Amino acid sequence: MGWIERELEGDDGGYAEGLDDVNERPDLRPIEIIPDPEGACDDFDDTDEQREAFLATQQYGFAPSLEEAQQAVVDLKKLLYPKRGVDRPIYGYKPSKLDHKTHTRLDHVFSFLARYSSYEKATPGRKGNWTHAAKETAEFAQKSDYYSKQLRLWAKNFISDGKKLPPLKSHSGGAPAVIDDDDVIQDIQIHLQGIGKYIKARDIVDFCGTSEMLERLGRTKSISESTARRWLVKMGYRWVKNPKGQYVDGHEREDVVIYRETVYVPRMMKLVESMHCGMGLDGLSDWRPPLGVDRPVVIWFHDESTFYAHDRRQNYWMPPNSSPEPTAKGEGQSMMVANFVSADYGWLQSPDGSESAQVIFQAGKDRDGWMTNDNILAQLDRAITILQKYYPNEHHVFVYDNATTHSKRDDGALSAMKMPKSPSDKFFVDVNVVGADGRLVYGSDGKLLKVKQQMEKGLFNGKEQDLYYPDDHPTFPGWFKGMAQILTERGWDIQRKKAQCGSSFKHDCPKGSTNCCCRRILYNEPDFRAVESRLEKFARERGGYEILFLPKFHCELNFIEQCWGYAKRNYRLLPPSSSGEILERNVCRVLSEIPLVTMRKFSIRALRFTDAYSKGLDGRQAAWAVRKYRGHRTLPESILRELTANLK
Repeated sequence: MGWIERELEGDDGGYAEGLDDVNERPDLRPIEIIPDPEGACDDFDDTDEQREAFLATQQYGFAPSLEEAQQAVVDLKKLLYPKRGVDRPIYGYKPSKLDHKTHTRLDHVFSFLARYSSYEKATPGRKGNWTHAAKETAEFAQKSDYYSKQLRLWAKNFISDGKKLPPLKSHSGGAPAVIDDDDVIQDIQIHLQGIGKYIKARDIVDFCGTSEMLERLGRTKSISESTARRWLVKMGYRWVKNPKGQYVDGHEREDVVIYRETVYVPRMMKLVESMHCGMGLDGLSDWRPPLGVDRPVVIWFHDESTFYAHDRRQNYWMPPNSSPEPTAKGEGQSMMVANFVSADYGWLQSPDGSESAQVIFQAGKDRDGWMTNDNILAQLDRAITILQKYYPNEHHVFVYDNATTHSKRDDGALSAMKMPKSPSDKFFVDVNVVGADGRLVYGSDGKLLKVKQQMEKGLFNGKEQDLYYPDDHPTFPGWFKGMAQILTERGWDIQRKKAQCGSSFKHDCPKGSTNCCCRRILYNEPDFRAVESRLEKFARERGGYEILFLPKFHCELNFIEQCWGYAKRNYRLLPPSSSGEILERNVCRVLSEIPLVTMRKFSIRALRFTDAYSKGLDGRQAAWAVRKYRGHRTLPESILRELTANLK
């Protein structure tokens, strides 16, 4: 059974009246050791040492009066929040001279006495006001029952003597905390200044672990990193971080989800069955194909990323009273890098690194121009050449994001999006003009030069279908036939069909409809739906390679994004790049230093997202599941039950 101090409040049987000395009442035993008759505090788990130390400091458990408590609240407020000037309340208060721990304890005493005063006002003399106010204050501060006893002790001490403050003791009852020693703080700050701008808590741990500091602090080992972080906060440093997560604008859009669930995820889960995997205990070593797979699958994820010369770290521990430093204006010179990465080999290159699919691109109008689909095809051609030469015994799949640069079709490819319903002499396809050097040609106004050409022929019942009238047609020579005539030739009755439902093709057609208007009918025709992108067509003709496009807004499925982030983090630690040559050298260096085992960890994380989507989870649920389960590329079958229980 626990022990409490017993307050004689309300009906005290006359004992409290005129009581000046305990020795005058030999019939009253010391109330500090009377067990709680109602068992309200039987759950106290104080140790014998704590209880005896507490009882040794106690006299009698009389609760202070309402007037005493209210006066103490006023005095504590002046002590904790001293005014900046007399009769000038609008200027707020200045910081108190109390140390952090004492200030915190007195602030809890302040809250406790204010709560007790409100109880005494509402129900004067009610038994338990004093104890209940202390317990509620301790619970609000997330402290134990023992702390509520200490609050009562500190409150009584302060009421009896305003200079008697809570003692500054460590948990072991020894000397004040090390961080309260100004000399130690000064030495730590000098050490951090020597490191430079970008410090971390580990620097304090290492400094306190030196033989000189261990002897000075009277310790046998250094402090922990969590303690170092608390010391940084106490010294006035602050940490600011603005992390980026998944895209939310369109991640769960209907068409995106349909593509994810019907195309990407099923195909990827099928490919995973034949991928290499780690047979070691860590899931990362002893990389080999599954049993029974003669031609394992290697998936190459593609992406581009831009590095900037002035890209520096923005988050760091800032010392107090520091001022902003002058920085270079703008982001500086840029350099785009495009590459492929796999969990099997890392970056796509020859075994000795002499040949690589990496592309360095100086993006800009007066530089290398802009990354176009032709550049993407040229890089894919280089990648396929390396794979055929060095890795011919594996099934290679290329995964690209759904950017228009990647999914671009041939200039004259079939498309119903802008077709008019009636015959037209103005409907042609605009094609960019390419110069003799293979680069796009710009006009005097800075815009790309374009020429018009006819759209490709359709394919109906195995036969080609001209979309334009012949040049010798008596009425519409060389004109576009229009959607109505094209569909009529295919056997559709479109007399009552509109060209398009509403102003938006994506949103105004009835959900699930395939024949509501001419554009929707033509859009769903087999030859229109089967049009390949230039990338898919090139890969197929180059050697039967497969191209798979990521769902839009799903960067978490492409683990090369984390590779870029890892490289940029290390790039920011390097000295600033003062020229384009140094920028390229620094970028190539940080990219080559990414460990293969780290890439495999990133790959496993991306595959966990894919597996989560295959189990029916949405983006938010998948993010929760991936954080909970680490180290494997698949999630347990019980994930839905756990998710449901967690959300409840």
